Amino acid sequence: MTIEPLTREEKERLLKTIEEDREFRYALMGLLGFKEVLDRITKLEERFTKLEEEFKKLAERQQKLEERQQRLEEQYQELARRITKVEERLEKLDKTIIAIAHRFGILTEAGFREAMKYVVEEVLGVAKIEKWVYRDTEGIVYGCPAVVEVDIVVRDKEHILVEVKSRVSRSDVSELYRIGKLYEKVRGIKPRLLIIGGFVDTTAYELAVKLGVEIKPLLREELRI
Repeated sequence: MTIEPLTREEKERLLKTIEEDREFRYALMGLLGFKEVLDRITKLEERFTKLEEEFKKLAERQQKLEERQQRLEEQYQELARRITKVEERLEKLDKTIIAIAHRFGILTEAGFREAMKYVVEEVLGVAKIEKWVYRDTEGIVYGCPAVVEVDIVVRDKEHILVEVKSRVSRSDVSELYRIGKLYEKVRGIKPRLLIIGGFVDTTAYELAVKLGVEIKPLLREELRI
């Protein structure tokens, strides 16, 4: 049996019927084996829609978790800043107590120096402080032969002579300056001169500037001369 090909008009009528008649279209798709495929596609689309909703919920939860984490980090940083401020205040109070204790005779000069070792390490950024001892036969420091002792720190080829005093006066500045001159003569190296003190007289500051001696005070005391 020979099947005659469809005319142009018949083809157009068939296509229009497929487009407009839903039942006919599904029936035709069933004959062609497309209905099962379409059903699977429809189920896949439904599953995909559910997955999208679940991903959206997960994304919202993730965002909330990130926001909570951000708030916790900000709270932690704020707490760390407060702790740092408290530590700084306690350290300053500790230094003040040490200086006052010595002034009123509760702490000896040797005790003060021992208590202030950590301050020297903090200021200079070192953990080891050595002692330089030399017999000054020419009397450069004290005007007569004497044994001179001073703390010394060598850092990055820089030689630092350090004195720790509970109370710093002009005479302390002059003494360290002369020790520096002796050290330079003996060792051939010009040292940096540093005094760390509890109370510092105003006049000591003035002389220190002239002689090139650094002063790191715990407390500064204004004195009437």
